[in-house]
Amino acid sequence: MDISLARVRATAWLLLCLPWAANAALSFDETTRLAREQAPALQAQRSALDGAQALLPGAATLPDPRLIVGLDNLPVTGAERFSTTADFMTMQRIGLMQEVPNSAKREARAAGAQARIERERAMLAVTELVVRRDAALAWLAVYYAERRAARLAELERENQLLQDTLDARIASGQALPAERTMSRLDALTIADRHDDARRDVERARASLRRWVGARAAEPLEGEPPALQVSAEQLRADLHRHAELAPYDAMQAVARAEAREADASQRGDWGWELVYSRRPQYGDMMSFQLVFDLPWDRDRRQQPQLVAKLREATRIEAERADTLRRHAEEIDAQLAELKALDAQHARLERQALALNSERVALTLASYQAGRGDLGAVLAARRDAVETRLRLIDLDAQRAALRVRLNSLIAG
Repeated sequence: MDISLARVRATAWLLLCLPWAANAALSFDETTRLAREQAPALQAQRSALDGAQALLPGAATLPDPRLIVGLDNLPVTGAERFSTTADFMTMQRIGLMQEVPNSAKREARAAGAQARIERERAMLAVTELVVRRDAALAWLAVYYAERRAARLAELERENQLLQDTLDARIASGQALPAERTMSRLDALTIADRHDDARRDVERARASLRRWVGARAAEPLEGEPPALQVSAEQLRADLHRHAELAPYDAMQAVARAEAREADASQRGDWGWELVYSRRPQYGDMMSFQLVFDLPWDRDRRQQPQLVAKLREATRIEAERADTLRRHAEEIDAQLAELKALDAQHARLERQALALNSERVALTLASYQAGRGDLGAVLAARRDAVETRLRLIDLDAQRAALRVRLNSLIAG
């Protein structure tokens, strides 16, 4: 009874698990979601942002005070040497010293800390877009690699059906023995290409595994999304390109550092409070103020200010260069997408029908004894190449649309 009960429980568990296993599939949207949740690059950038935010509260605070502990006028010779109580001038001192950077410098440091937060936040948005884009491209690579492999597998089956009929045709005198050899050679070529296609599927799965882990082994679910691309909108939003966003924060950091360098020309100050204890006389208190004297500004503070201003100029020039580069890339990608769309439309509307017609005509001629097998195989190869070319065009168009839709940070 115990064994039977265990078997019933195991069977019930399998029945519960089978629907889940059968329904396990990986969609395009699920891939991008998992990538955003699991990508180490995003986790690293979030940590960088958290670190920048952690530094903000202390950016404008005063430096830590210093404790002063000392001994004044300690005799080191004579009968009273090293005695802290024999000589009336010997004093034990304890005090506190505080350095006070000027307010402009503290404000500049606070502004710099806030700008670094904004820079890390912009870098996080860029990293998220890159992760989402690359995960989407990995899913598309698997999808279209499997379509290529499926098309070649179908061609293998068609070739096998053709070989199965050749023996009867040769026996009846409707085909030559050489045609069997020709068909087998064609089958070897198709098998090589099918192996290459399966290899490409495995490579694409390995790339997908980087983003979704073990779920990369699941079958894909659904079709690629029909992403829309507006050339006018892309050009209008070019200034919001994801890779341009960090430059604004980088300039803010450079300007804050320049203000801090400029504030250094005014000098800082500090104060010191000391309590002195004298064994034979009354105790004493001392208080003093300390001021920096930036008397050699041309050789000390001014060069630092000039360097920070030059850094801000460099960032601005680099941003302008990046803007022009991305404008060029967008125009090139839009032109490529336009050409791919035209080629795809031409193949789909004309080439497919013409290839199908050619295959049908050559096959009919061959079956009627008025053609040879070579013409049939050539026509069929061209038809398959057209379909594979369509798959390649679909893959390129989908990848371009993903790239063009991953340029603007939300």
